[in-house]
Amino acid sequence: MKKKVQEKRLAIKMMVCLVYLIIITILFVCSYKLYDNTNKVVSFKEVEKVDHYSYIDIYKMSEKFAFYEESNIGIHFVIEKEQTGLWHTYLIAINEDDYDKYKSIIDYTYERTNTPPEPVRVYGYPVIIKEDIKQLAIKNIPNFVPAENEVTITEANYENYLTNSYLDTTKERKFDINILLGLTLMILVIVILLLISTILNKDTIVDTIDKKIDEELKKTKRFKKK
Repeated sequence: MKKKVQEKRLAIKMMVCLVYLIIITILFVCSYKLYDNTNKVVSFKEVEKVDHYSYIDIYKMSEKFAFYEESNIGIHFVIEKEQTGLWHTYLIAINEDDYDKYKSIIDYTYERTNTPPEPVRVYGYPVIIKEDIKQLAIKNIPNFVPAENEVTITEANYENYLTNSYLDTTKERKFDINILLGLTLMILVIVILLLISTILNKDTIVDTIDKKIDEELKKTKRFKKK
């Protein structure tokens, strides 16, 4: 009799654990998707908001054409080349202490070397371009873009050829957790704790189910006797 009771309780315990595992799997998948959507890394050309962490694969790069002395940040033109051969010109901000990281690409851009380096992927956040940087970009772009591809860029057509923002590589990545993701993670932790308590035989849910089954069995026996 005691063995049957233990077997019944074990079956209930396994059923409850299975339910918890299914819920944990669903919550984990949902949490990952919510996190991925919130903290997704996108190509700079796909950026829609200034809080989109994004990247550029630098194929060519200019010397700085603007410089913030107080923060040691320089603004450079860069070219990103697609596999199709199309290229895009962007602006990026770098800490000038990191200049050596880009030196080989800059040297290749200005034909100081004939050996094409591997593209460098840089990450950062978009920053809306201020008017002074815009004017400097318009003034200096002819010194960077190859003559055969040169287009006269003015204030009127600026955003047709250059974006209204630059990629600031000096900003550290922020990891955001929105309310829905936070709630999902909280529920996930609770369910995991419930699973652990069930495994350790400290789950009142198993006791409640076991008690209910016993009551139903007793009712069935009484009904049969009548």
